[in-house]
Formats: sequence, structure tokens, C-alpha cells
Amino acid sequence: MIKKILRFIGKAILWFFGVSIVLVILFKFVPVPFTPLMFIRSIEQKTAGKPMVLSHDWVPIEEISPNLQRAVIASEDQNFLNHNGFDFKALEKAMESNKKGKRLRGGSTISQQTAKNVFLWPGRSYIRKGFEAYFTVLIELIWGKERIMEVYLNSIEMGDGVYGAQEASRVWYRKDAKNLTAHEAAGIAAILPNPRKFKATNSSSYINRRKSHIVRQMGYLGKIEY
Repeated sequence: MIKKILRFIGKAILWFFGVSIVLVILFKFVPVPFTPLMFIRSIEQKTAGKPMVLSHDWVPIEEISPNLQRAVIASEDQNFLNHNGFDFKALEKAMESNKKGKRLRGGSTISQQTAKNVFLWPGRSYIRKGFEAYFTVLIELIWGKERIMEVYLNSIEMGDGVYGAQEASRVWYRKDAKNLTAHEAAGIAAILPNPRKFKATNSSSYINRRKSHIVRQMGYLGKIEY
């Protein structure tokens, strides 16, 4: 019986590695049509008796303004182009800040957020974090930075039922993602910590301060070269 259980576990592990690697290779070339978070949010809307809203329109990175690419790097992960998926210095700073009782902040990189959004479920368990680290390594090795940014900007939640740069640009600014100005891009980046609570337009004073800070940081980044 023990041998059968071990054999089953071994096969399950091999299948997991095989399927995960195939999926990562597939999504290097194919747009990600749906994410676990999209499914979870749809169920939450249905359970709450709300209309099921899911706005998502994939566009290639060439059709996403460089302003938005700079804005999310400035806001979420300023070492994105230099690290290998993990920014341990940022993680240490986040832990120190949280210990001091300041506003909670995370140390996840854009690569980690992309791995979580595309392949996993929301949560803070060690098991999920382990899977997140595994997929982060895979996408860094197989996709590269430009593809990670493309998938990230097409998959993340940018409003209530709004996913990806193109739909966010249409909802918040009534234009395509390729035409976003620096300030508009900063507006979208500013709400990413909680896009269902905050608004990119008609924003609170807190979000307006974040916008101004992000615009300043964008100026320091200069041109992005993947």
C-alpha cells in the first residue's frame, strides 16, 4: 500500500512539472484568455447577487503605452529590469515597514505577481508562496522580461471587473492603452494595490498623491529597454 501511495505521489509530481512547463511554454506565445482571479471575482459577484462583469481585451505590448509600462515599474517594482524574479532588498524593506506598524506593503515583484495572477489563486499560505516562487523562476527563464510585462499588463485587475491595460484605459479614460499620457498611466498604476476600492479618475487625495509620486519616479526611469 505504501509503495502504491508513493508511486501515485511520484506520478502526480511528474505530471505537475510536465503540465506546468507546457503551460508556461504555451503562454509565451499565446494570449492568456482567463485567470483564476477572474473566475473567483465572477463567483463573488454572482454570490453577492451582482451582475457578473468581466471586461478583458488582450493587446500586444506594442499597443500599450510605454508610459504605462514605466508607471507600473515605478509603482510596483523599480528593479524589475535588473532582478531575476525576486527582489530581496524590497522584501526586507517591506517586512521592516510592516513591523513598525506602518501601512502594510508587499515585497512581490512584477514577475511574482504575474506568476500568481496567471497560474495560482489569491492567498498568503506558504504552499501558495512556494508555487508562486516555482512559477516565477519558470517565467523568468522561459518568457523573459518583455513577455512578463506584456502578460502582467494584460491580466491584472485594474478595476471592479476590469482586467488588463486596454479595458482599464477605456473604462477610466475612454481611450486605447497605446494613447495613455504619463499622468493617466500613473492614475492606473496608483490604484493597483486595491483596484476595486480606488479610482483612477475623480480620485481621493491619497491616490492623487500617489499619482504625483509615480510621475516623478517615472521621470527617473527613462526609456525602458527589455
